[in-house]
Amino acid sequence: ELRAFELTWEEWKAAGDLHDILKVLKDATLYFSCAGTPTLATVIPAMDVINMVFAMAAVNNIKFLAPIHASLLVAKGMLNHYYQLTDDSDVYRIAIVLHPVHKLDYFEQVKWEHAWI
Repeated sequence: ELRAFELTWEEWKAAGDLHDILKVLKDATLYFSCAGTPTLATVIPAMDVINMVFAMAAVNNIKFLAPIHASLLVAKGMLNHYYQLTDDSDVYRIAIVLHPVHKLDYFEQVKWEHAWI
């Protein structure tokens, strides 16, 4: 009777894909939980990592099943929305510049145009 609940190959593939994609979110969550109170200077670089993973996965539509690929595109769109909000925020730039690790180097690493820095 339990065989009726056995996962198919496609369901196992979807579970593996979800594991791979959601790992970056789990890692970010654990990082913020251990680090104490997240600040803009720590959240934005973490968003950069999440964005990079989602972007690479979204263009790699051969590897992922269609529902996973569609979800990645939606997630990437949501990240882009929040990135656009930071573009209009002076607080974001100030927080990064004042952080002792990042300073102006962060903006060069993420390839901002020099006119924006």
